[in-house]
Amino acid sequence: MTGRPVVYVVDDDADVLASLAAVLDSAGYNCLTFTSGYDFLAAAPKAVESCAIVDVRMPKIDGLSIMEELFRRGIRVPVILMTGFGEVPLAVRAMKAGAVDFIEKPCRFTELREAIGRALAISTKEHMEGQIEGDAAQRLARLTQREREVFERLIVGESNKAIARTLDISARTVEIHRARVMEKLEVKNLPELVRLSLSLGPSASK
Repeated sequence: MTGRPVVYVVDDDADVLASLAAVLDSAGYNCLTFTSGYDFLAAAPKAVESCAIVDVRMPKIDGLSIMEELFRRGIRVPVILMTGFGEVPLAVRAMKAGAVDFIEKPCRFTELREAIGRALAISTKEHMEGQIEGDAAQRLARLTQREREVFERLIVGESNKAIARTLDISARTVEIHRARVMEKLEVKNLPELVRLSLSLGPSASK
């Protein structure tokens, strides 16, 4: 890789691929092309700053199915769908399912560039959020079972006394566990603890 943003293009039409590759390469993107959706999925795209432009209508596996498979595998690559005449309803359905944008063939460069810009912004944001979530998860793994129980009650606003009653331990023991939770999770106060839990999403309360 060259360090340039990566744009994957998936289309069974070789002429379309060649045309888009030339335009995107000249615009400063690292363009990788695939004539088959299965080949694209096999490549397991993982570039940090990247997006995929995928044709809606292709044999064997269509654009919507490719997008769904990416989501199923947990591959965070924003998808822009290319549609032909009369395929806008399908593209709208795909956007409701998670596609970030769609462009109509033949693609105009200004529209293409704008769609790619939006998709790459999403890609960068999701990567940063993934890093934050991963760091928070690593810290959460440091907690003992009892510390985790105290953590789960702290982030919903329970007082030390309430936690002591729920867990059938003394308030002093709760204070000790609370201090250890703060230390292990590298937070200074309750607001920071809550923000960290929010970065984990639903997994924080499991």
